[in-house]
Amino acid sequence: MKALFCYDGPLRKDKDGNYYGIALNNDMFSRYFQIADSITAVISTQNINEEEIANKYSKINLNNFQVISTPKLSSLNGILFNRALVKNVISEEINKSDFLIVRLPSIIGNLSIEIAESLNKPYFVEIVGCPWDAYWNHSYKGKLIALPSYWAMKKSVKNAPYALYVTNQFLQKRYTCKGRTIGCSDVSLRPLNESVLEKRLHKIKNMKNGDPIIIGTTAAVNVKYKGQEYVIKAISKLNKEGYNFNYYLAGGGDKSYLQSLAEKYGVIDKVIFLGTLPHEKVFEYLDEIDIYIQPSKVEGLPRALVEAMSRGCPSLGSLTGGIPELLNKKLIFDKGSVNEIYNLLKMIDKKIMFEEANRSFEKAKEYNKELLEKKRVTFYHEFIKSINNYQTCTEKNDFLKVEGNK
Repeated sequence: MKALFCYDGPLRKDKDGNYYGIALNNDMFSRYFQIADSITAVISTQNINEEEIANKYSKINLNNFQVISTPKLSSLNGILFNRALVKNVISEEINKSDFLIVRLPSIIGNLSIEIAESLNKPYFVEIVGCPWDAYWNHSYKGKLIALPSYWAMKKSVKNAPYALYVTNQFLQKRYTCKGRTIGCSDVSLRPLNESVLEKRLHKIKNMKNGDPIIIGTTAAVNVKYKGQEYVIKAISKLNKEGYNFNYYLAGGGDKSYLQSLAEKYGVIDKVIFLGTLPHEKVFEYLDEIDIYIQPSKVEGLPRALVEAMSRGCPSLGSLTGGIPELLNKKLIFDKGSVNEIYNLLKMIDKKIMFEEANRSFEKAKEYNKELLEKKRVTFYHEFIKSINNYQTCTEKNDFLKVEGNK
C-alpha cells in the first residue's frame, strides 16, 4: 500500500538532494513501513550546509521513501500566496495514495484532512503538540494566530477516524476525537540497564557538602519558551545565599540572550553552554548532571525529560503539556515561576534525590521501545483492517446494486 505523510516539517536538504531531520528520522519513518510498501512525504524543506549536518541532523536513507517539497505555509505570506499551490500538490499526491498519515499540529496536515475527506480517502492523525501553547508563548505575532490554529486543530482531530496522541491525558483533553484513539509516546528507549540506576545512586551517596550541584536542561537555547532563563534567575538567587549550583545547557541555537542574562545575574561562570550534542553523547552528559529540569512553557511529552529519567536523574518540570504525566507532583512548578524553581531546588536533599532517582528510572521503563512499538503497530493494523473492511463492504454494495439492476 502507498502511504502519504503530511506535515509542515521542515526536513533539511543538502546540495546532493539528500534529506535530513532530527525527530523526523529513519526510526520514525520506518514505523510506517509496518503498514505501507512505500511512503511519500508532502512537507516543506530547507537547504542545509555540511557544518549543520555534522552537528545536528540525521540522514534519511530509506528505500521506497520520497519527498515532495512544498512551499512553507506556516506564515501569513505562505498562507496567502502558497495555499493554492500546496493544495494542488496535496490533491495530486492523495489521488496516488491508498491512505494518509497526518501529523498535527500543521497547516499542511489540516489542509490534507480537508482534501482527504472530500475524496473519501482513509487517513489517521498523530497529535504531537499543541498549537495554542506553541504560538501563544512564541511571540506577539504568534498570539495573533494562536486561537485560529487552536480551532483548526480541534476541528481536524474531532472527526478523525483514528488518532494517536503522544500524551496519555493532556492532548486528549484539549483536542478530543470521536474516533478510535490511543496514547502512545513517540519517545522510545532501548531496554534499561539496572547498572545505570546503581551508578546514579552511588553518585548521590558520594555527594559532599560544598560540591557543585549540577542542574541540566536539554533544549534549543534560542527558543525563549523553553524557559532556561527562569532557572538562571533561580540559581543566581540561590548562589547568593551560599548554595553552589551550576547549570548545564545542552542544545543548539544562538546563546547570546541567555549568556547576557547569566552575566547580568552574576552567574556567567556557573552557566555552561554545551551546544548541540550527538545523540550518543547526550547520555554521557545526563550521567554527569545531578538534577534534570524541564522549565518549558510549551511541551507535548518531552523526549529530553524521558531520556533524563532513563538515566535515573532526579527531575523537575513545569506545569505544562505532558510533563505532569511523568513527574512527582511535588516537583512540578508553575511555568515561568522563578520563586517556585528556587524553592524546589532549595528543598531537594540526598533523601529526595535517592527517592526520585528510583522513581525516574521506574517511570522511564514505560517508554521501552519494544513495548511502545507493539502498541503502535497494533493501532496501525487496526486502521488498515478498517480500510479493508470498508473497501470490502463498498465492493459488495456496488455488486449488489449492479445485480439488482439486472
